[in-house]
Amino acid sequence: MGGVKSFIEGGIASIVAGCSTHPLDLIKVRMQLQGEAQGPNAAAQNLRPSLAFQTNSTPSSTVRLRQATAARIGPLATGIRIFKTEGFRALFSGVSATVLRQTLYSTTRMGIYDILKHKWTDKETNTMPLASKILAGLIAGGIGAAVGNPADVAMVRMQADGRLPLSQRRNYTSVVDALARMTKQEGITSLWRGSSMTVNRAMLVTASQLASYDQIKETILAKGWMKDGLCTHVVASFSAGFVAAVVSNPVDVIKTRVMNMKVVPGQRPPYTGALDCAMKTVKAEGPMALYKGFIPTISRQGPFTVVLFVTLEQVARIV
Repeated sequence: MGGVKSFIEGGIASIVAGCSTHPLDLIKVRMQLQGEAQGPNAAAQNLRPSLAFQTNSTPSSTVRLRQATAARIGPLATGIRIFKTEGFRALFSGVSATVLRQTLYSTTRMGIYDILKHKWTDKETNTMPLASKILAGLIAGGIGAAVGNPADVAMVRMQADGRLPLSQRRNYTSVVDALARMTKQEGITSLWRGSSMTVNRAMLVTASQLASYDQIKETILAKGWMKDGLCTHVVASFSAGFVAAVVSNPVDVIKTRVMNMKVVPGQRPPYTGALDCAMKTVKAEGPMALYKGFIPTISRQGPFTVVLFVTLEQVARIV
């Protein structure tokens, strides 16, 4: 029963955290796709630096001005633009996929991590080495990601749909519609597109997020800086969210682009895989492109991790 309890607690906390921070996640996805070229006119539309410099008809001053303008589009401006052009409801595009993703992915990873933590904790000292926490996070994150990848693909596509021209939008009505149409139009394997990146990211996020939360919380309590309560949970969880954001952002950018790419039958896909996507992204936009959307990532990871662990601590006392 203890194992089932771990999954229930983790699932409830994850769904609450995922839904409450969904608009921030959507903004992060839109920012990660900025500068990406897809389609015949994508280069002109997105003004990617490497492509802009290849044309002799565009003055360098104009290119620099356009690049500077694009660089100024931050998370707040992105959110306002979505609100103005697509409406308030657009900020919650793909929320049904978020619920499914948290139900599959986060419930699995939280439950497995808690089971491993209890199994590997020293019974005498009631402590667990940091290396064991990281290993438990890697295992739990990998399994959870494999289970939840279809919902992850659907969520990314639904969140990114509003940035496409009307003629190119997929217009999924729900996560069920997205999964059904992807299976019918692109094959069952499309549900696991970008799964290698999803698994890698999930392993990094879970290991850094859960392990650092436990480690930071234990350190705070051991040093006597705070008592076990809400303030301790908030400090430890926000710190864990920052660590997770720094570690996972490059993988997250590549994952988002691979999942969102539009594959047309008979035509070569924009990316052949995660490594190809990473190389093209760095070549066209520079290495810092891998940290696109970092501000909304930490803006989302921070609150998400705080809500996740604070909710988890409270649910654990009730369930």
